[in-house]
Amino acid sequence: MSVSGIAKSDQLKSYNFIKTIPIFECLSEEQLTDLRNIIEEKKFNKNNVILWEEDTQRYMYIVSSGKVKVVQTSEDGKEHILAIHKKGDFFGEMALLDGKTAPATVIAMEDSRVQLIARENFEKYLLKDEKVMHQLVAMLCTRLRESWLMLKVMSFASAEQRVRAVLEQLGKINGVMDERGIIIALKLLHKDIAGYANVSRETVTRLLNRFVKEREIEILDNKHILLKSSFVK
Repeated sequence: MSVSGIAKSDQLKSYNFIKTIPIFECLSEEQLTDLRNIIEEKKFNKNNVILWEEDTQRYMYIVSSGKVKVVQTSEDGKEHILAIHKKGDFFGEMALLDGKTAPATVIAMEDSRVQLIARENFEKYLLKDEKVMHQLVAMLCTRLRESWLMLKVMSFASAEQRVRAVLEQLGKINGVMDERGIIIALKLLHKDIAGYANVSRETVTRLLNRFVKEREIEILDNKHILLKSSFVK
């Protein structure tokens, strides 16, 4: 794993970034300073593993740049994407709360910077704060709703239903409203969508081409996907 520490000149930028994370908005300046001092920020090259499954109960992570995916790999090596996290997203808080590993591995989808909070520091500086706990409970409820939606995706029998459900889900989580419809604000490869929907990349390519031809979606210049009103009806 190719990992290197972040230069001290970036610490102030890192501090200001931490203040924008919802669960930390309630912290005082003194608490934020303490938090900055216990956070370890690292950079990971594309395709590097950030956290192996056995390490997931040891850290909470915050994506400060880039994009990462949470995956499960089957015995035959097929990758199933559980979630994609972009700048400002965090993950791992549940494992820190119950001390159990998450059945997934976290991998950088592009060159990324990630801030890690060790379990012992999480317990010492965050679990004692009632406001932080309220924020965590709210976030866990959001995670639960997202899990229900992904279970719905996997319940569909046909590949088209799965791909449609994945696009709808990504639109709800990462969507930006536009006069033309909903823009999924993520650069997604066909294999990423395939990993979400548990279908082949070729199937995704065929379906997306058909959706474009039928004017249900549009692939924008920045590779974001526009879900038109005819798709989300």
